[in-house]
Amino acid sequence: LRGHEIMQQTARWIEAEGHEVIYGDTDSVFVLLAGHHDEDTASGEGERLATLMTERWRQQLATELQLGSCLELQFERYFARFLMPTIRGQEQGSKKRYAGLSIKNGAGELVFKGLETVRSDWTPLAQQFQTELYRLVFNDQDPSEFIRQTLAQTLAGERDAELVYRKRLRRPLAQYVKSQPPQVRAARLADEHNARRGVPLRYQQKGVIRYLITVNGPEPLEYRHSAIDYQHYVDRQLKPVADAILPFAGLSFDALIGQQLGLF
Repeated sequence: LRGHEIMQQTARWIEAEGHEVIYGDTDSVFVLLAGHHDEDTASGEGERLATLMTERWRQQLATELQLGSCLELQFERYFARFLMPTIRGQEQGSKKRYAGLSIKNGAGELVFKGLETVRSDWTPLAQQFQTELYRLVFNDQDPSEFIRQTLAQTLAGERDAELVYRKRLRRPLAQYVKSQPPQVRAARLADEHNARRGVPLRYQQKGVIRYLITVNGPEPLEYRHSAIDYQHYVDRQLKPVADAILPFAGLSFDALIGQQLGLF
């Protein structure tokens, strides 16, 4: 509570300097600087604000509580482009989920936090798709052709190696009674095949399972017999990634792929 109060007061002081705080939590603030900036001017203003806020807290604590201040605000990085999806049902975002084009010494770096590229439960296809899609949008390039090409390659079976889910079983298979997530179903199928072949069971006591979603549900990579359910990957891997950023570019994933889906 105290940390939250400190950052709220810090946000009010920063906004009094003419800027907008788009997010403030227990230990950080994200600031939309007023006016136009490049790396040098933005970094300079970030350093100035950090120094100013640190001094404000020193004065505040000395005046009100006669205490020395151990609070220090530091400037971390400058984002030339930034996206922080809002929390469902709220107007504000979360520092645990954002993407930005960070500029340092003239070089750009895509930074993702809490989104698909850094989550183990998303496929390599979704991770690669997100990285390139955000790069294009952040650099004001039209991503339409890239999206259509990715869709065509996926539906044609050219990206099958990137459709593999890799998930950890966090407890023995026998303990999954009520819940039957896809990785558990795939692991049970794999060990059923292992049992029939007379080879050691691999997934009874935790472990990592690699599987694909097929037209008959999740199947282990090493024993897949059914056709891959490509529509699952379009709907559950590509579309969520695209829908998170395309509206900011005035585009729609459904509109871009609608005509193309009819070709398959």
